[in-house]
Amino acid sequence: MKLSRIALAGGVAASTVLLIAGPAAAHVSVQPVGEAAKGGYATLNFKVPNERDQASTVKLEVNFPTDHPLSSVTPQAVPGWKITIDKSKLDKPLEVHGKKITEAVSKVTWTADDSEIAPGYFQQFPVSVGALPEDADQLVFKAIQTYDNKEVVRWIEEPTAGGEEPDSPAPVLKLTAAADDHHGGAADDAKEADDHKADDHKAADTEASAKESSTAASSSSSDTTARTLGIIGIVIGVAGVAFGVLAGRRRSA
Repeated sequence: MKLSRIALAGGVAASTVLLIAGPAAAHVSVQPVGEAAKGGYATLNFKVPNERDQASTVKLEVNFPTDHPLSSVTPQAVPGWKITIDKSKLDKPLEVHGKKITEAVSKVTWTADDSEIAPGYFQQFPVSVGALPEDADQLVFKAIQTYDNKEVVRWIEEPTAGGEEPDSPAPVLKLTAAADDHHGGAADDAKEADDHKADDHKAADTEASAKESSTAASSSSSDTTARTLGIIGIVIGVAGVAFGVLAGRRRSA
């Protein structure tokens, strides 16, 4: 009997933990497709689960960091959703590929247009971004989720220093170490151009060498043919002389 009560109490406690942990885990999050390397470009997926049993998600607003503005933000079209992009002036212009960028995307909004995220479902909203900052380990994207019953959930709380997850955590993108081949600037473009020039020079040298080899082979073939014809002519001439000598002797006899 005691064992049954203990088991029942344990089951109730476990259920309570699941009920508490469940909603906390189901929040708006961001994940890169592959890696999000410092100084490079990446495709991000904003994952939005529906947490309500009697309402559907009809709007998502994602605020982009202003302390590390991104010069390029391109959302992918999502069927059934309308996209709005807001930009703001930068206090300090960005230098990208030799050009000054004076404004950057500050917010992207997805609004349901003949679509929604129903209870028990989630939706991903892809965005291509770059160049990612080289002087940061993570980026925080504050998000606002709106339901069709007018309820608004603000996922805007940043991670605490102790590492504990807040009640309404904002999506956080972890950045990895810079890759050698990231799409990072004019230096990479110049190096690529130099590589193409080097390849062109190698191709030209190879073609010239092939032509010289062909010319040399043709010349050698002509010399061999001439020598062969010369030898044949000499043999025929000797044979003709011998034949003439023999014919003269026969006449004399």
